[in-house]
Amino acid sequence: MNELKGQINAIEHLQNVTAPIPAPGGASTQGKAERVPQEKADQSSIDLYGFIMLDSGYDFKTNNPDWFDVVRPTQLPSSSGEFAPDGKAYFGVRQTRFGLKTSRPTGLGNLKTQFEFELFGTGVAKGQTTFRLRHAYGELGQFGAGQTWSPFMDIDVFPNSLEYWGPNGMVFFRNVQVRWMPVRSDNTRLTFAVERPGASADQGIYADRVELQGVKPKFDMPDFSWEARLIRRWGYARFGGIFRKISWVDTNKADAVDLSGDAFGWGVNLSSNVKLGKDSIGRFMVVYGAGVENYMNDAPIDIGIKNNLSNPVSPIKGVALPLLGIVSFLDHNWSERFSTSIGYSMLNIENSDAEKASDFHQGHYTLMNLLYHPVPSVTIGSEFQFGRRVNFKDGFNVNDYRLQFSFKYDWKKLFEF
Repeated sequence: MNELKGQINAIEHLQNVTAPIPAPGGASTQGKAERVPQEKADQSSIDLYGFIMLDSGYDFKTNNPDWFDVVRPTQLPSSSGEFAPDGKAYFGVRQTRFGLKTSRPTGLGNLKTQFEFELFGTGVAKGQTTFRLRHAYGELGQFGAGQTWSPFMDIDVFPNSLEYWGPNGMVFFRNVQVRWMPVRSDNTRLTFAVERPGASADQGIYADRVELQGVKPKFDMPDFSWEARLIRRWGYARFGGIFRKISWVDTNKADAVDLSGDAFGWGVNLSSNVKLGKDSIGRFMVVYGAGVENYMNDAPIDIGIKNNLSNPVSPIKGVALPLLGIVSFLDHNWSERFSTSIGYSMLNIENSDAEKASDFHQGHYTLMNLLYHPVPSVTIGSEFQFGRRVNFKDGFNVNDYRLQFSFKYDWKKLFEF
């Protein structure tokens, strides 16, 4: 079937800004430059924040040049010599970011807004240094609307890394949504959201068949997501979930084949931050589901092709591909000036039988760094990164190794009135 593009923009991603480790239990891992100012019931505020960041490094192997400065197992070669030659130095300022948060009291509670963008191009602008919207979101009382983190994901699992893209097995998606937050206390959170739908698929081994050219996506139902978080002294435990419908219609009526169909996507996401002494935090996530690949940080298609040859009217059908994602990282502060992050992530796809032998099956991601903070608003660091891709069934696999050096300069200005 034709690739189901949907109405969702390309998956967008966050770079942790490598600040000293925050406490778990709901604090953002995005560092001091993006923390919400302390609210006062009778006071309005405007919080300007951002950072300038230079990434540089050396890739000992190779990857898709559109993603030259990140580690994405799906973008490693799918065959020998695909992105040859090996070895390249790279530089970029694409992580540089600007944000604005506002808060003002009303009779229904504080009215909050957030507008944020960065320079890391994706989609049609992949590989470029260009404007990309991250957040355009507002909330009043228990309700919020706009583009922000999906409740299915947990941003606090993102490690204190230099590498922009982050763990491949992590749920990571900013989406347009309307959300309801009936519970937001110091120890419990509960959120429900209706999100913009979208998905992707490919034609597998039947890509050259004319019968598939008339298959078009149809998204007639939004995605439904939720989260529940319990916050305790030792950290927090969180459960997230999602349910969605993905449909496609065969508009070609000139043949005897009908390839229309639908599939239901779903996922459960268990995550946690755990205090491991006063200077360390463990960040953990396990996600399992099917047909939710576009919510993952680095995953391929949501819908795969499966043989159904006993049915002459529908000899192939689309199926939601199951996935398993794992994230396990340790962030440690050696002192006020030095910190380290180390960990591993994995994503495994259960491929359907009519996918190409060279399609992505499994990816591995790991890193280890040493970060130096000469003053609280400056980070200088070095990081070793590793990525691995395993193909579906042609026996091909490939590794990637990188050394990265980054310089980051935070800024922030709070106005209260």
